[in-house]
Amino acid sequence: MTVVVLERFLADEAATARFGEDLAMALRPGDVLALKGDLGAGKSTLARALIRALADDAGLDVPSPTFTLVQSYDTRIPVHHFDLYRLSSAGEMDELGFDEALLQGAALVEWPERAEAALPRTSIWIELVHQDEGRLAKLSGQGVAFERVARSLAMRDFLKTAGWGDAARRHFVGDASARSYEIVSLAGLAPRVLMNSPRLVLGPPVRDGKPYAVIAHTAQSVTAFVAIDKALLSQGVSVPKIHAEDLERGFLLLEHLGSEGFLDGNDEPVAERYAAAAELLAMMHGKTWPQRMEAVPGVFHEVPPFDRDAMLIEADLLVDWYVPMVTGSPASEALRAGYHREWNAVLDRLDTQEYTLMLRDFHSPNIIWRGDRKGHDRLGIVDVQDALMGPAAYDVASLAMDARVTVSPDIEQRTVDAYVAARHAAVGFDEDAFRRAYAIMAAQRNSKILGIFVRLEKRDGKPYYLRHLPRIRDYLRRALAHPALSGLKEFYMAHGLLEERLP
Repeated sequence: MTVVVLERFLADEAATARFGEDLAMALRPGDVLALKGDLGAGKSTLARALIRALADDAGLDVPSPTFTLVQSYDTRIPVHHFDLYRLSSAGEMDELGFDEALLQGAALVEWPERAEAALPRTSIWIELVHQDEGRLAKLSGQGVAFERVARSLAMRDFLKTAGWGDAARRHFVGDASARSYEIVSLAGLAPRVLMNSPRLVLGPPVRDGKPYAVIAHTAQSVTAFVAIDKALLSQGVSVPKIHAEDLERGFLLLEHLGSEGFLDGNDEPVAERYAAAAELLAMMHGKTWPQRMEAVPGVFHEVPPFDRDAMLIEADLLVDWYVPMVTGSPASEALRAGYHREWNAVLDRLDTQEYTLMLRDFHSPNIIWRGDRKGHDRLGIVDVQDALMGPAAYDVASLAMDARVTVSPDIEQRTVDAYVAARHAAVGFDEDAFRRAYAIMAAQRNSKILGIFVRLEKRDGKPYYLRHLPRIRDYLRRALAHPALSGLKEFYMAHGLLEERLP
């Protein structure tokens, strides 16, 4: 790998503190920041700012580890601050527990040149030197960690162009994709959300020479979010206003809609909020949506269809990932053929007349509750970039069978009934066709999610998603209870796909 070098001029202590924040936002477990510089160059100042940003505590006591050699902090990402000035040899790194520290979190290393041979090749080297009235930070490194740091610095540059260059940055939320969000704040102004949405990296071909994301119509750039967000806003849906955008690099500065969700103080779903969200969907499904949406003048996004290929490639995640986990071996060709046969028979029963703009992940993590507002404005909607043109019932199923919240059968029914009642105000609404489509889409979505959550554990090292599997199996049983899915239900039961298993 080629070593990359970047430079940042830090005019004063405030600029050094912001640089520390920029590094903190990029840090991940296993990362090593090697801080070089003469005495008084600002290494401890930089480390202190970084640790305080990770802790979200501007007053956190961060003493120099000169005498203790290492100080550890239980921050959002555990961080271990090493000072190797008194080290006599690189071999002493073992006694400090350096390798164990990297298994737990990240490391900041002052005087790294005293144990350079013991540091990973992927370490990010930061040399601080005095320049004029400030200091120059020279960064060098290689690999994904350095790319993350470089992207975080580019996000600071984006904030500067938007007039928010002095803003404080704090981690807000990440999701199962490569996207991440931060809260940025300036004194006297309402906080905003900084969205980091790198261009999607397409995987290998999986069918007909196409990668999974192409077949499933996953958004590949932030242009999709901008176009769909603006279309929704124009139709009275409370999505974030976009204050600044960089479509090429995938950065957005957004209105902060709030942080209250759909759960009460005991982490139980609030039925009234789910019903209100269902009524918002009914309003949206009563409108006509263009398939071609403008992001910025002259730049358009074509909203893809949720076609059969997309539905099936998503449903295949169950046989690709879930089946091997619960059976201990890959799915057989016979199982795959039977699975496709049953799913094609079910999808033949979908009513294509009820296709509309489908947000795809319309569930509690992506809906903000704003109780001080009125009507549909009480619901702030985020994460809209993967919207498709598909069955109206899909988003209702996504909401009423919330993947990360245990929605009881009673609240599920109340949510669906609220949607149906609101849709009956429109001429030509076919309730029987809707409820059939709801069951089909609920079965498809929950089959997909069983596979995704296993994939997140097996491929991406995120085991905490497995705790949701019992809930998803329960949702799948509810969906398959509809008479239109009797053949599919029999197939799932015959292959043990509805049985409770560990995890």
